[in-house]
Amino acid sequence: TIKLNSVEKKDILKEAKLSLYANRLKFIATKMGDILKKTAMSANIKEREDFSCAIFDKNGNLITNAPHIPVHLGSMSSVIKSIIKKHKIKNATYISNAPYEGGSHLP
Repeated sequence: TIKLNSVEKKDILKEAKLSLYANRLKFIATKMGDILKKTAMSANIKEREDFSCAIFDKNGNLITNAPHIPVHLGSMSSVIKSIIKKHKIKNATYISNAPYEGGSHLP
């Protein structure tokens, strides 16, 4: 058996918790995309899966994204940051489909 001192145990627990949270958030982003695809009327969404879903922090920085079309992620952070700046609502949740705020293409 390998004996670990308490510092190593704490580090392992931190890493395990971080991994659990990361996987949980990635699952949420993926489910967002699944629901979007299931409820969409557009063939671009339903068949081509031409969308991206991601979760950002309160400053608009990317936390995690779903594995849909990652090309959109380059502009998503700037979209989120401009929406946060424009609306300035504390502790708000935003859902956006705003092509004028930095989207990679129009629908």
